[in-house]
Amino acid sequence: MCGPGGAINVTGVTQSLAKNIRPITEHGANVLYQHGTLALLVPGLLEGTTTIGELLRHGDTGIGTGEGLDGELIILDGIAYKIGQSGVAERVPDDFTMPFANSHRAAYQYQCERTDIGLEELNKRIVEANGRANSFFSVIVHGTFSFMKTRAVIKQQAPYPTLLEVADRQAIFLRHDVTGTMLGYFSPVMFHGAAVAGFHEHFLSDDHTFGGHVLDAVLGHGKIYSQVFDTLVTHLPVDDPEYRNHDFSRDNIAEAITSAEGDTAH
Repeated sequence: MCGPGGAINVTGVTQSLAKNIRPITEHGANVLYQHGTLALLVPGLLEGTTTIGELLRHGDTGIGTGEGLDGELIILDGIAYKIGQSGVAERVPDDFTMPFANSHRAAYQYQCERTDIGLEELNKRIVEANGRANSFFSVIVHGTFSFMKTRAVIKQQAPYPTLLEVADRQAIFLRHDVTGTMLGYFSPVMFHGAAVAGFHEHFLSDDHTFGGHVLDAVLGHGKIYSQVFDTLVTHLPVDDPEYRNHDFSRDNIAEAITSAEGDTAH
């Protein structure tokens, strides 16, 4: 279990300290690949400018959203799933397009186990334990969640609305005692806009009947794995006319992202 101050004491398992987790350079596992930025979505630049096939060239694990904010994407073991307004996961083809997505080559290191802990406290403890508040890293939590609240934005049609306008057009899903994988990325505060500062987490149940963008959760019991990146590769849609010509100085990027990515459905 994660002990006080981030120490980790695990009975019956090879002991590991979260602070010992380091970037793994083999097979490029130290690189986080990102297509687009969250700032692109703020004014409604939601056209798909890359494909799942291209994204999978840069990793076997990731999250994102489809063109027009078509569902919440989660990639595990090289397979991409979309959770749409039904809440059920479906596999997506290689030509599925996206305006924004992350991927990396999975090389997670065991961090600790946790029981009976809420999402906010869990995320806080993860950062405290690994001491990586100024680094990009990914976290996988696999286990049974006594409560999980997710959302999926309903696909929009062009001309696209702004990100804040879309925040009211989402399906909310609740599940109790669900076993699955929560995959998240942590971004430092200094990169807010390129990504959302803090955690951005998606969930997929083991039976693929439930998932989405995580709004709230309580972990009943699960194992936590982390992967730290020392390199961020950002690919921008420079050939997209709307991106090329948009004046982002008119957009309140930080406030819009914080509002849209949080739990606005309480």
